[in-house]
Amino acid sequence: MPNISGNGSEKQAFLLEMRSIVKDFPGVHALKSVSFAVRPGSVHALMGENGAGKSTLMKCLFGIYQKDRGEILLEGKQVRFGNPKEALEHGVAMVHQELNQALKRNVMDNIWLGRYPTRFGGYVSEKEMYRRTKEIFDSLGLSIDPHRVMGTMSVAQRQMAEIAKAVSYDAKIIVLDEPTSSLTEQEVAHLFEIIGTLRARGCGIIYISHKMEEILKISDEITVMRDGANVATAPAAEMTMDRIIRLMVGRELSSRFPEKLSKPGEVIFRTEGISSRFTQVEDVSIHVRKGEIVGLAGLAGAGRSELLENIFGISARKCGKLLLHGKEIRNRSSREAIRNGFALVTEERRSTGIFGILDITENTTVSALKRFLVGKFFVNDGKRYQKTEEMIKRLGVRTASRKTQIRTLSGGNQQKVIFGRWLLTEPEILLLDEPTRGIDVGAKFEIYQLMEELAARGKSIIIVSSELPELIGVCHRIYVMSGGKVTGEVDAASTTQEEIMTLAAKNL
Repeated sequence: MPNISGNGSEKQAFLLEMRSIVKDFPGVHALKSVSFAVRPGSVHALMGENGAGKSTLMKCLFGIYQKDRGEILLEGKQVRFGNPKEALEHGVAMVHQELNQALKRNVMDNIWLGRYPTRFGGYVSEKEMYRRTKEIFDSLGLSIDPHRVMGTMSVAQRQMAEIAKAVSYDAKIIVLDEPTSSLTEQEVAHLFEIIGTLRARGCGIIYISHKMEEILKISDEITVMRDGANVATAPAAEMTMDRIIRLMVGRELSSRFPEKLSKPGEVIFRTEGISSRFTQVEDVSIHVRKGEIVGLAGLAGAGRSELLENIFGISARKCGKLLLHGKEIRNRSSREAIRNGFALVTEERRSTGIFGILDITENTTVSALKRFLVGKFFVNDGKRYQKTEEMIKRLGVRTASRKTQIRTLSGGNQQKVIFGRWLLTEPEILLLDEPTRGIDVGAKFEIYQLMEELAARGKSIIIVSSELPELIGVCHRIYVMSGGKVTGEVDAASTTQEEIMTLAAKNL
């Protein structure tokens, strides 16, 4: 049972108070006496660079980690949750960025898993489970069939179902971790409506995001963390984007994007009329020059990620050609694509990008093991360790050591390790799928700088991004896709977001 004390009889100004929270890990002072509070019926944004301590603070609240010092008060009563189940049972819910759901079960099974409503005799009441689920969905304005299998739904629908699950616990505090990282503008608008409904009920919402425009629009208060400490808390109305950036990174960022110094050369790679056998890619012809950064824009479901997977040999090709240096290549598998000089940074880094239980060394060197072979069967670990240390230093990975399990790193640092992995393969063409998703402004700038540096060295980059300012800011040219087809090509230096969105709406 959780430890709860205090009478809580008087009306509290805060639903939640976290006072002077301290958390240490071996070699890392993760939280340095952090205080944080949430008012009823408000949205309190929590911001900071990757590794600033946001996730650690929330995990201490949710019972995933146990704080070393400090106290947590919920409705004026001191609490200490031993695990997430205890937190949920006492009205504290967390919707994680990386959804962890039973994809082969239906929606209502996922919502009531472990606490199914039962009839006399202990039998599960499907009828009652459906009724309760439908009641919650209706109250939130969700048109999701409770009988639908979770794995058949979009990420946005699955996320809405997870929020409904939090509501089913009668949550007083709901933590939303990067809730819009995979959502379209329309889906974001729907999410904001749901947040408005929860706010009107008196819920306290903790909103973690790196999208500053969003934060300034939805939040009542903003707390900024840096290096494990709370550096500022202020009403959102008193905050500006420039002030938030200064507080987050501890320095001025004169520009969100580095200057484009790379000069594209001759065409190095092209696709000619390629179509996928099982995914939405139809008759796509694009090209990329040496030292060029080319963007792929489009709405969700446009076929951008599927195109990268087709090029990299993950999905089967129905027809069309791939030409590298004017010669046809096959890329029938990812292994063949790597041999041909391609690298792919996937969108879902936790599920398809990292080996969570392995350390940084293993994750960095896994795709380039041949470089470290002694003879045919033995690996020179000394060289592997040396290259890993070089990549950690070069990319600015924040970690206690190269032996740290990658799953314990922040999202931005995980992404840097993935970049380091592919750089060791010395690719000619990098395929980047949402490479800055869920990453703070400082880490984003570092990745943009790395991309520009690679382009200046003659590497060619094709990047998928749902953030149009990002594509315009880092790319030389942008292809726009809709319905699996290319609907236009624009010059990044002269295009506008409106022009790109018009092209993205074709074929719908």
